[in-house]
Amino acid sequence: MWFKNLHIYRFTRPFTLTAEELDAYLEELPFAPCSSQELSRFGWVPPLGKQGETLTHVSGNQILLCAKKEEKMLPGSVVNDEVAEKVEAMEAEEGRALKKKEKDTIKEEVVVSLLPRAFSRYQQTVAWINPDAGFIAVDASSAKRAEDVLALLRKSIGSLPVVPLAMTTPPELTLTDWLKEGTAPAGFALEDEAELRSALEHGGIIRAKQQDLLTDEMKAHLDADKLAVSLALNWADSLSFVLKDDMSVRRMKFSEELREQNDDVTSEDPAARFDADFTLITGELSRFIADLVEAMGGEESAA
Repeated sequence: MWFKNLHIYRFTRPFTLTAEELDAYLEELPFAPCSSQELSRFGWVPPLGKQGETLTHVSGNQILLCAKKEEKMLPGSVVNDEVAEKVEAMEAEEGRALKKKEKDTIKEEVVVSLLPRAFSRYQQTVAWINPDAGFIAVDASSAKRAEDVLALLRKSIGSLPVVPLAMTTPPELTLTDWLKEGTAPAGFALEDEAELRSALEHGGIIRAKQQDLLTDEMKAHLDADKLAVSLALNWADSLSFVLKDDMSVRRMKFSEELREQNDDVTSEDPAARFDADFTLITGELSRFIADLVEAMGGEESAA
């Protein structure tokens, strides 16, 4: 239940669906395994897993969703080798070179024949809706994966008026200023990782890990018109993370003190522990997001 990444999107209109109404919509697109001839399937599963009875999990006014994706794994080399073999045999039999359309047809037939023997890869991605604060956050390792979940939610409920979190000042300029000044706003602290990129189209990239970011060498890179597009930070001694210039929050690590707060909840009731952790983490992350937006100079006006 402990989020690792956050892609944050702002609702442009209030989110007014109740959890019960939302659950009814999600039930129209539940996850089901791929058939023998399908490459992928994408749908909703209970956030609580096997213990869950609904497709939403609610704590207070916070709502958690979970999307599951199955993809059949067909190595391109295997497909290409079999296609090449069939094309070669057919060209020899007919005494002519096959046209592109004919080769494409053969490839489609090969894929269909291999699908029943393909292995499956599964991914689960959670999304957290905070109606009071007016945002939805997706725990995804990439923007595309987050957008896929939003697309599924949009398909489920018919409309999803959201935009990526956007700052008044470009984040890379703010992060660069923090590095130049050697300090972050109150509540935040610089850690030991950064990525700098040249403002020029074909300029260089500097990646620093486990290094002092306040050295003369780093300052020289900043003076040479490089911008900080990624910066490791700590918030309130509670959360370590890497902030990207698209305002995504990556590689989140919560403090042991925070993680231990629910240790008194019995482990014999996984649903109770899940609910306690969800309540704890959404409360903490709601405060974190508000502080982060303020520290970054405030949001860009929707108008």
